[in-house]
Amino acid sequence: QVQLVESGGELVQAGGSLKLSCAASGGTFNIQSMGWFRQAPGKEREFVAAKGRIAGTTYYRDSVKGRFTISRDNAKNTLYLQMNSLKVEDTAVYYCAAGDSSAALAIGIVGSWGQGTQVTVSS
Repeated sequence: QVQLVESGGELVQAGGSLKLSCAASGGTFNIQSMGWFRQAPGKEREFVAAKGRIAGTTYYRDSVKGRFTISRDNAKNTLYLQMNSLKVEDTAVYYCAAGDSSAALAIGIVGSWGQGTQVTVSS
């Protein structure tokens, strides 16, 4: 099973940008579909974005389309989430996830989770 470690979360002002990273180890990264989820205080964990293995389908939740970009570097076993035009409502713990397909991740079917990284957007 792949192990996932997120980094890059911090406090940022609304309108700013952040880039999250997820380093994978212990598995075969380039055959996994990868994604990002988030969980705000008092709310359920929700899907954010997913990307397939090599040139697979990419999915985004509607509220982040046009602002967030998911990418992966298979040579570095690393997944990224570039977040632009951040809003206060983007504040959450962001989790990296691995699964069988980007479509499966988009409906919450996850094989492995990371520990999460805190993103706080201030007004």
